[in-house]
Amino acid sequence: MAAEAHTGEQALRATSENWMYPPEEGWTWDQVKELDVPFDWDLVDGNIVVRGVTTWWHDRVRNELYFRLRSVQRPPYGTDVERWTQFDDRNVPRPDIVVYDKTEVDIRTMDCTPVASVVLAVEIVSPGSRTDDRFRKPGMYAEAGIAHYWRVERGEDDVPEVHQFWLDEDSGVLIPRPDRPVHTDKLTTVVPFPVDIDLRSLIEE
Repeated sequence: MAAEAHTGEQALRATSENWMYPPEEGWTWDQVKELDVPFDWDLVDGNIVVRGVTTWWHDRVRNELYFRLRSVQRPPYGTDVERWTQFDDRNVPRPDIVVYDKTEVDIRTMDCTPVASVVLAVEIVSPGSRTDDRFRKPGMYAEAGIAHYWRVERGEDDVPEVHQFWLDEDSGVLIPRPDRPVHTDKLTTVVPFPVDIDLRSLIEE
């Protein structure tokens, strides 16, 4: 009987008609990874959570920041944008940008970035994601052991502001970096590798 139940669960797949009705234990990544719906989403505690609609500013800053990070990344790191990151079978969010250690991953075959390889997660705040990016996601990322988190806010004159956090091992939470928690004109840091970016340039043509 248990084997039959397990087989039935494996056969169930999330579709555009049933995604909002997860099984009792929640969806697993294998059940949702082929889901085809007209919106972006994260898998959180077995539930498909719809991601807010993004703005031009959000997408421009995300793309430009990704290009800058990728251009200065050093071995063994890789940088990716909008990439599924697997915390466990029922938690698979998609950060705006991730920096990960490529040493023990096969980037040619993997569906998701394994969370153990992620050293930095970046979220660009938009009107529909403020609560997630400021509260829910930092908690998830800290619990998963991601060492660094950047939250990018829309500052004065639309210039991005980067709020830099690191994982405090004693408390297990992401806390502001004591040396320079907020970067307003320039993003200058040495983790996970040396970065020096004129933040205004991220929104200029």
